[in-house]
Amino acid sequence: MSRRIVISVVVGSALVAGVVGGFIGVPSAAAATRTMTVYKSPQCGCCTAWIEHLQRNGFDVEVRNEARMAVVKRQYGVPSELISCHTGIVDGLVVEGHVPADLIDQMLTDRGDAQGIGVPGMPIGSPGMEQGTPQPYTVYAFSDSPAVWEYATR
Repeated sequence: MSRRIVISVVVGSALVAGVVGGFIGVPSAAAATRTMTVYKSPQCGCCTAWIEHLQRNGFDVEVRNEARMAVVKRQYGVPSELISCHTGIVDGLVVEGHVPADLIDQMLTDRGDAQGIGVPGMPIGSPGMEQGTPQPYTVYAFSDSPAVWEYATR
């Protein structure tokens, strides 16, 4: 075979593989899994439910059971008014409490000066707290200024 034919076959095969890969769901770099480390109390069931929510939404979660959660929250600069039961770290972003996965994705893209995002307490209807009648809740963003501002409502 001539060199020109070999190059044509190789290039053509690569193009076909790329097109077929797009049709059969080969993940692209944009759809890559995001890894989050989640610190939680070993006894917390709603934390586990929130972690399952993250996993269903494409996050790879590393769980760290921690008996001294107050230390973790201080270490990552979580404002006292946003404290909840678990704290996650993904791509340098602090995620406090029952934040929906889509808002984490949005914040990772549009973070600006934000150091983190959080839902204070454990509002019914938030991810991991789906039992009972859902209640509206606010998701806040924060920076180390210390500033806290409303990011979204659900």
